[in-house]
Amino acid sequence: MTYGFAPPPASDPSHRLARILEPAEWATAGIPLLSNPRVLISGLHARHAPTPATAVIAVLHQDGRLAASASFRQHGKDADGWELRNGLLARLRRIIPHDLRLRAPVRTAVLLYCREGDGGWTVEDGAWMWGLRDACTLHGLRCGAYIAMTPGGWHVLGAGRHGRRPHTGSPSGPLIPDGAGTSGGGGTRPSRPGAVPANPRHTAAC
Repeated sequence: MTYGFAPPPASDPSHRLARILEPAEWATAGIPLLSNPRVLISGLHARHAPTPATAVIAVLHQDGRLAASASFRQHGKDADGWELRNGLLARLRRIIPHDLRLRAPVRTAVLLYCREGDGGWTVEDGAWMWGLRDACTLHGLRCGAYIAMTPGGWHVLGAGRHGRRPHTGSPSGPLIPDGAGTSGGGGTRPSRPGAVPANPRHTAAC
């Protein structure tokens, strides 16, 4: 017996639109805040050197330490959230065991997507958000932040946090040995971020 996901009906555009998260939906989803987004984003950029149309999926331990990360190229502009979900889920299954046996999620997955344009929300971002949330549910993870990286810098959508560097044209720099934890969804930021290990498990872009 084989198992798999039945493909959605591609002919009906309403199904495609249903697999997009609007900013208001994302804002009320209880997404945990990143305690130090600059450190996490700089670290992921140094490891994976993402270029436009590259997605970086990262899993954080409960204390905020990076457990695993993977990068892959997949255009989200015309893609269905279902397709993006399957791409994310495939990478999660390669880099870290699922937590489906736990009563509640412990680890958190965050997604950085490198694209052209500005830092405002787009339908492409909405499809990635839907895909991230669904992939986390299917892998037993907590759905974390969605980060758009553009030529103007990085933007944690729904959290109002952004920075100029790194951006899509930045050269990959050295790893920053500081923390990159998450806090609860209540909006308060922890005073001490968790430390990122020197050699976290990760995969190269594929």
